[in-house]
Amino acid sequence: MKSTYDVIIIGAGAAGLMCAAEARRRQRRVLIIEKANKPGRKILMSGGGKCNFTNLHICPEAFISNNPHFAKSALSRYTQLDFIEQVKQHRIPYHEKKLGQLFCDRSSKDILNMLLKQIGDSKIQLNSTVLGIKQEQSATARFQVSTNNGTFDCQSLVIATGGLSIPSMGTTPLAYQTAEQFGLRIQPLRAALVPFTLYPHDKKRLESLRGVSASCTVSNHSAAFCDDMLFTHRGISGPAMLQLSSYWSPGETLQVHFAPEHDIYSTLIQAQTTSPNTKIKSVLKSVLAKSIIESILDEKTINQAVGNTSKSTLESINNQLINWTITPCGTEGYRTAEVTLGGIDTNELSQRTMQAIKQPGLYFIGEAVDVTGWLGGYNFQWAWSSGWAAGQDA
Repeated sequence: MKSTYDVIIIGAGAAGLMCAAEARRRQRRVLIIEKANKPGRKILMSGGGKCNFTNLHICPEAFISNNPHFAKSALSRYTQLDFIEQVKQHRIPYHEKKLGQLFCDRSSKDILNMLLKQIGDSKIQLNSTVLGIKQEQSATARFQVSTNNGTFDCQSLVIATGGLSIPSMGTTPLAYQTAEQFGLRIQPLRAALVPFTLYPHDKKRLESLRGVSASCTVSNHSAAFCDDMLFTHRGISGPAMLQLSSYWSPGETLQVHFAPEHDIYSTLIQAQTTSPNTKIKSVLKSVLAKSIIESILDEKTINQAVGNTSKSTLESINNQLINWTITPCGTEGYRTAEVTLGGIDTNELSQRTMQAIKQPGLYFIGEAVDVTGWLGGYNFQWAWSSGWAAGQDA
């Protein structure tokens, strides 16, 4: 015998649990179907186990979409302040780390437990693989969902299965397959918020920098981000590089301005007066790691005394450090990507309810949708906002 629910949500992640909480608040009978053996796995592992659950500076401009206006409705109707208020009500201690990023003081479990408490008596069916989805034409149901643990009917079906990032977490293309099944368009998919890889010659040239970090502003023709970068055994990573990866196209060169918080040229000029016998590389150590200086600049030049160096040479050194360029070979792909760029075409969905315009009762939320946020809590906020919007209607 089939079980019938008002709402079935496929995916017990951030968006799915938020949607379930709101639907349950409206007295809807909710079933959550989850492939994994526990809910909220990405919530638990996020932010180094502290969950960067939102950002104080959420704004539509921090989200990438083929339709840049789509996210405005959900983000304005359920804001970061609304989620923070919930966190406060559940007495979860938190702190701002930097750039508006909010983390739990104790553990990501606090956020997951808050959501599980909010879904009340909604049922979560774990270890359940969706085998098929059918459209029903009955008085009690619009959709039938078949799983390895049984078949279920519902009036409203919400797809919250995320994207393709971090396949080790059990990611699935179900959202995209379901969209295609019901005739919805999908914007091209690719890994985002992901480290860059380098060509062999650059990797060899920079291999001594593995594990070295630096503050920088990295840019291309589309965007610029000021944060830390990190040289790795595969290429370049760190927050600044992850951010720009969402705006990068293959073959494109990156421009790196090292130590943007310092005026490198003025530092060198001042040293000509205060410590003229000091080597240039020693002067630069006050603003940048020695290993970066030695890898990027000419060895003979940086071993000169700063007082014996012409201003034109110092200008050249400055220009090399504020206009360093590198052309990535590619990215590390979905294996280490934090999110999936692209997804369900937002022109197929209601921006107010996240419901498919062509298929009443079918909703898509979270990472599966063509809305991708910056690093630092933005994608969690999209999960909360889109899940909340669907939960008001499903």
